[in-house]
Amino acid sequence: QVQLVESGGGLVQPGGSLRLSCAASGSIFRINTMGWYRQAPGKQRELVATITSSGRINYADSVKGRFAISRDNAKNTVYLQMNSVKPDDTAGYYCNADISNTPYRRGDYWGQGTQVTVSS
Repeated sequence: QVQLVESGGGLVQPGGSLRLSCAASGSIFRINTMGWYRQAPGKQRELVATITSSGRINYADSVKGRFAISRDNAKNTVYLQMNSVKPDDTAGYYCNADISNTPYRRGDYWGQGTQVTVSS
């Protein structure tokens, strides 16, 4: 049906930058809200940032001023620009999208995750 494929994770030093991408493909009529979540070992998955189809953005307090979410509707892609990263940002990062497959059916989809490790 729908696939979300993330890319861009890796090892980055504290204070550095990283850009994550997530491309949606498959049976897509319309993509509604897209977002990024993260989960560190032993912790619950938490919201990082979301962006609606009209561009309304919401950030977790822990990343405000450091991370920026954006989307390219023509490419069905959402991005997460991570700046001034900290060791606490280390986690698996997961893309999420609320997608209408048809005008009458919609679902919530997740990517497979990409690991971000912040370490010197």
